[in-house]
Amino acid sequence: MSCCLPRLPTLRRSKNNRLQTRVFTQSPTHAVLSDPYVIQLAETLEDSLESSSSSSSSLLQQLRDISSQSLLSTSWPSRKDEAFRFTDTSFIRNSNIEPVPLSSELLQFLPVSSDTLSPLSVTVIDGYMVNSLSQLSVLPNGAFVGCLSSITSEATIKRVSEYISNSQGGDLFWSINGMGAPDMLVVYVPEGCKVESPLHLKYFSLKGSEKDSKVLPISNPRVLVLVEKGGELGIVEEYTSVDGSGKCYWANSVMEVVIGDGAKVIHSYIQTQSFGSAHIKWTSVRQETTSIYELVEVSTGGKLSRHNLLVQQLGQDTVTELSTFHLASGDQTQDLHSKLILDHPRGVSRQLHKCIVAHSSAHAVFDGSVQVNRDAQQTDAGQLTRSLLLEPRATVNVKPNLQIIAHDVKCSHGAAISDLEEDQLFYFRARGIDIRAARKALILSFAAEVIDRISNASVMKKVEGLVRNLLDDPSLSHYFS
Repeated sequence: MSCCLPRLPTLRRSKNNRLQTRVFTQSPTHAVLSDPYVIQLAETLEDSLESSSSSSSSLLQQLRDISSQSLLSTSWPSRKDEAFRFTDTSFIRNSNIEPVPLSSELLQFLPVSSDTLSPLSVTVIDGYMVNSLSQLSVLPNGAFVGCLSSITSEATIKRVSEYISNSQGGDLFWSINGMGAPDMLVVYVPEGCKVESPLHLKYFSLKGSEKDSKVLPISNPRVLVLVEKGGELGIVEEYTSVDGSGKCYWANSVMEVVIGDGAKVIHSYIQTQSFGSAHIKWTSVRQETTSIYELVEVSTGGKLSRHNLLVQQLGQDTVTELSTFHLASGDQTQDLHSKLILDHPRGVSRQLHKCIVAHSSAHAVFDGSVQVNRDAQQTDAGQLTRSLLLEPRATVNVKPNLQIIAHDVKCSHGAAISDLEEDQLFYFRARGIDIRAARKALILSFAAEVIDRISNASVMKKVEGLVRNLLDDPSLSHYFS
C-alpha cells in the first residue's frame, strides 16, 4: 500500500512482521511538531484499509490525505488544552487501539429486530454498512443513500467531491475518522425532493473487549448528507451496543450535513452505547439561505461520550434549533461542545441543553458558543443550559459563551445548576404524593422537555422508556426515598 503519511524516522513492523526504518520526507521542523503516538495510530489505521483504483476510492484517498496532513501537527489532547480542560481522554490514550476489520463476524451475532422504525433504514456495524440489513426500497427518484464506493452517477460523485475537498472539521478525532473511515455513507437529496419517511441510521458496535483488557477496538463511521435547494429530509441516528452493557470499544463518528437554499433537515441523534465504551462524535452543519436545521439529541451511554457540534449559517433568514438532553447515571462523562456561527442577517437560533448527573462519580460538560458576526444584523439567538445534580459529589462544568459583534440583535443566554426545588416537592407532597413518586415525576418532566421534541413518535416512546429504566437503577434508590 502506498502511504500518504509524511514519515518520521521510527521503527515499526510491516505487515510481514519485518522491522523497517522510516526516513524523513519532510523538514525536521514539521517532524518536531508531530506527536509520535498520533502518527503511530494513523499508520495503524492506514495499514488496516484496503486500496482501490476506482474514482470513488480516489475521493476517499483525498480525504485520507487531508486528514493525515492535519494529524502531522496535531498532538493528543490533554487537560491543559482549553477545549479538553474538563474532559479526560486518557481512557482512550492508555489503551491499545485496534481497527475493527471487515469480517463475516459482523453478521453472526447481530440480533435483527422484526419491528422497523422506518421503511428507510441503513444498518452500520462497526463502521461498515451492511446492505442485507438495510431497507431503501421507498427512496424517491433521484435520491441516493449508500456507500461512496457504490455511486455510479458522475454528477453525484462531482457534488460529493466538492465537499470532501472543502471538508471543515475541527480536532484530532475528526482527522482520525478521516484517516480510518473504510468508506463513506452518502445521503443525497436532489433539488425540490421531499423524502416522506425519516432515514433511520442504525449504528451497532459489535466488536468489544472486556473491562480489564487494554485492547480498545475502534470504528470510524462517516456520513455526508447533501440536501439540495428546497429538499426535505428527516434523519434518525441511533448508536447502540450489541453485546453487553460493559463492553469496551471506541466509536469515533463524523457526520457532515449540507443544507441548500430553502431546504429542511430534521435530525434526531440517540446515543445508548455500552457503559464501558468511548463515543466521540462530530456533527458539522452548513446551512444556506432560508434553510432550517432542527436537532434533538439524547445521550445516556458511554464511559466517555463527547459530541462536537458545529453549525454555520451561510445565508440570511436561516433557522437553527438545537435541543439536547444528557444523563450521566454512573461513572460517566457526558460532554457537549457546540459552536454556532451566524454570518448573515435575520438568522434565528435556539439552543436548549439539559443534563442530569445522577451519580457521585458522574460528570457532565457543556461548552456552548454562539458567535454573531458583524453582518448578522437583526439576529435572534437564544441559549439556555440547565443541569440537575442528584448527588452531593456529582459534577457539571458549564461554559455558555455568547459573542456579539453585530449591533442590531436580540440575543440571550442563561445557565442554571441545582437539585430539585423544595417548593416543587412540597407542591406534590401537599397533595398526598410521596417523596419518591414526586422526585421521579419532576426528573422525568425535566427530561421530557427535550425528549418530547423528537419528531418520530416510535423513537420518542423508546427513549422515554430508556430514561425511565436508567432512573430505576437500584444505585439511585436512596435518592428517591
